[in-house]
Parts: sequence; structure tokens; C-alpha cells
Amino acid sequence: MNHNDHVRLLQNGVPHSGGVWADLGAGEGAFTLALAELIGPVGGVIYAVDRDGRALQALAKQMRRSFPQITLYTIQADFTRLLSLPPLDGVVMANSLHFVVQKEPVLQQVKEYLQEGDGRLLIVEYNSDQGNHWVPYPFSYQTWRKLAQQTGFSHTEQLATYPSRFLHEIYAAASW
Repeated sequence: MNHNDHVRLLQNGVPHSGGVWADLGAGEGAFTLALAELIGPVGGVIYAVDRDGRALQALAKQMRRSFPQITLYTIQADFTRLLSLPPLDGVVMANSLHFVVQKEPVLQQVKEYLQEGDGRLLIVEYNSDQGNHWVPYPFSYQTWRKLAQQTGFSHTEQLATYPSRFLHEIYAAASW
């Protein structure tokens, strides 16, 4: 996948430019950079959260090169623990939630970070309920719909899919 593919997966889930977003499990920021392009430079703020400090440093360097007008805050932390974040317009969790066994408590916390009303959670995940050593706990779109509803998201829609030689397909979904 390349940057344009990342943008395409997220684009229908970002309702307007600007806003305050977080990327939980950002890594080196492939989807953080896609989000930066989508929210644009005017008033765009992103909190990138990851346990890997080196990955966050690489992300910050790339963000300064590619999207210098975006305000980026990097937080070296485990996103499954309580974070100190402002009210968010949206959260991206791209290929990060498949490392979490007990997803419900994490999703309840993520929901608390979101602003009332139009705050959205964008999920990017392998469309499979069977994992492996590298992707231990993936969840299909159908499973995501049920999980989102169980954790209090009233609306979920699939945004896009992308073929993958690794577990066949990746999907993006928005829930709010």
C-alpha cells in the first residue's frame, strides 16, 4: 500500500477539514500522514500515540517535511491505558486494535475521547476473524459492526476496502 491507498481508505470518514484527531497505534504514521492530508493545514491538530518512541520520531520528521502546517503532538504511551487527550473530532485506529484481546474496555475509553454528536472512530483492519502470529486478533467488518454497537456507537458504515495478500482484504469503517 502507498500513501494514496491510505488516503482512499480514510477519505469518506473525514467529514470536514480541520479539527482535532488522534491516531492510536500510529507507528511510523502511514495513516497519520493520510489523515493530515485529509484534514488539511488550516486548524488541523493530530495526536499520534504509540509505545515506540523511535517510530514517533520518524513520524514527526516526515510530518514536518510533508505537512508542516499540521500541529502534531506525539505521545509515547500504550493506547489501551487512559490518555490525557482533549475532546476529539475523530480517532483513527489503523491495524492497531488487532493486537488487543479485550477490545470492549479500550473502545469504551476511545468513545469517551470523542466529542458528542459527530465524533467518529475510523477503523482500518483485516477483514478476517482468524488471526496469525503477526495479526493475532483481527476482526471482520461484520464483527466490527456488532462490536461497535455493543460499545455504544449508534452508526457504523464501511468506507472502503483494499485487497491484501496478507489475510485477503483490508477494510476501513467509520463509527459514531
